[in-house]
This record gives sequence, structure tokens and C-alpha cells, in this order.
Amino acid sequence: MYLPLPLVLGSSSPFRKELLSRLQLPFETCSPDIDERSLAGESPEQLVERLSVGKAAAVAEQYPSHLVIGSDQVAVNAGAVLGKPGSFERAVEQLQAASGKVVQFYTGLTLLNSASGEQYSEVVPFQVHFRELSSDRIERYLRAETPYNCAGSFKSEGLGVALFERLEGSDPSALMGLPLIRLVRMLEQQGAQIP
Repeated sequence: MYLPLPLVLGSSSPFRKELLSRLQLPFETCSPDIDERSLAGESPEQLVERLSVGKAAAVAEQYPSHLVIGSDQVAVNAGAVLGKPGSFERAVEQLQAASGKVVQFYTGLTLLNSASGEQYSEVVPFQVHFRELSSDRIERYLRAETPYNCAGSFKSEGLGVALFERLEGSDPSALMGLPLIRLVRMLEQQGAQIP
């Protein structure tokens, strides 16, 4: 294992931290302070790319000789962007709306070399095909897992898999908020050696 510069994850998400730790690389975390509201006319893909770049840039100000990771994710159902539900009632609404449908997830990923200014940025799509969900199933799930801080109101790494018909995407870790396959490629472009 080799990193040409120290690594910083620009996120306070415990899910992203757990995912990055799978690569067995030393890293720090730093929570970026940026406005995450969407701009008028901005597509979900443009939003997550702009926010991942913005998060990396904000963290790079505090870490001038580092490889900085920025990431952001949104879920889209029938053209509507789904945020983190924050409550049981809102999570019920989101899952009822997703029942029997395909929800598109977009994860923006940025790697910024704060020493050289080199930057890689990509948007990784992922689709979740939901089963038909009864009110009872939704309520049982939400009481068991309480995914109120997760876009789309589920945790795919936990009981959320019971809600799915199937998943489609090239990078399964993208659904959890940090596309590791793409990140490894970006790190290798900076000279990192990862088995």
C-alpha cells in the first residue's frame, strides 16, 4: 500500500468512512461546510458533481498537501429529488412513492490533489428496482432500521435489501455513497498503489 500524499475524506458520513476504510488506507476525515441547496435549472447529476467538487475544494483549504475526496448523492424518483427523510412519516411517504418503481441514484465523486490542483470528478449512476411494498412491510422495515439519515429512506447494506426487486449499476458501493471502484482508479492516477 502506498499513497503519494496523505488522504482526507471530506465527509462526516459514517457510511462513507466505513466504505473508505475497506481500502485499508490511512485517512483523516473533515466535514466540509458548504451550501448544499440545488441551483435553479440544475439537474441531479449536475448537483452532485458540483457538490462533490465543492466539498473537496472546501476541505483542501485546510489540507494544502493532500489527496482530498469529496462525494455527494441524491436519489430521484419520477423526476423528484429525494432527500434524507429525517422522520418516520417522511420515510413512509418516500417508500410508498418508491413501491414498484425504479429509483435512480447519482453519486458525485471528486478526488483533488490539493498540492498540484489536479482534479478528477465523475458522476456514478445506480438504479434500485423496488418491490411492491405494503404499508405493513414499510412500517416493519422503518421500525427495525430507522434509516432517517439516508437518501431514499433505506440502508442497502442492511435490511433495505428486503425492499428490492433488483439493483443495477457498475459499482455497488456507489449506492452507499462512495463509489470505491471509481475511487481506486482515481487514486491510482495519482500514483497510489492499492492491491
